[in-house]
Amino acid sequence: MSARLRNLNPYELHKYLVNVYCLNAKGSTSLLKRDTSRDRTDLDVIRENHKFLWEEDDVADTWEKQLAKKYYDKLFKEYCICDLSRYKENKVALRWRIEKEVVLGKGQFQCGSKKCNNDKELKSWEVNFAYIEDGEKKNALVKLRLCPECSAKLNYKSKKREVKRLKRSGKRKKKHREEPVAEENDTEEAPQLDEEPTTSTQLASEENPDSLWKKGVPETEEKSREEEFEDYLEDLLL
Repeated sequence: MSARLRNLNPYELHKYLVNVYCLNAKGSTSLLKRDTSRDRTDLDVIRENHKFLWEEDDVADTWEKQLAKKYYDKLFKEYCICDLSRYKENKVALRWRIEKEVVLGKGQFQCGSKKCNNDKELKSWEVNFAYIEDGEKKNALVKLRLCPECSAKLNYKSKKREVKRLKRSGKRKKKHREEPVAEENDTEEAPQLDEEPTTSTQLASEENPDSLWKKGVPETEEKSREEEFEDYLEDLLL
């Protein structure tokens, strides 16, 4: 090795050898390209391990499944977004909504079809979503909010179940029933305010004025402390 090469640092020596031995022929730079055939992004990993519904007993035992499960937990699973491009084949693609779509109201206050933004006369539909996952047939009952045009596409070959809100006025029970009107003969006369009510003391004194003095004050039995306490509790509970 010449004295010039001995004075080069490892990186400069590497560049020199590449330029001399690898880049002499035309097109030799292709040898420097890295093989990207086995590269995977996070999105690729999520697609490979994605599940439409994760059950409680599903175990994320690898980092790929953990990444897919973490993505699944961030989805909003009240309403779905659908792709009706193949509705004539009775094939509808469904997925859960992402945060951006929830903020915009897509799928709830706007039509849930992927390519439709209509927000008029939306209807809610319950769809039995049949799909194949990991070579196994599965079913899931999901909700869709669609405009009339997209609703017709969804029900092109089979009628889906429409979800309607129950009217509160129709479900309320009548709290007050009609009371029977009293007949004239059954009505009671109101007491006269001019007349003073007659008390039992007055009646007794009219019959025999001395009877009260002869009888004296009626004796009352003294209650024990426990009985008085029980009476006190009964008054509180009434």
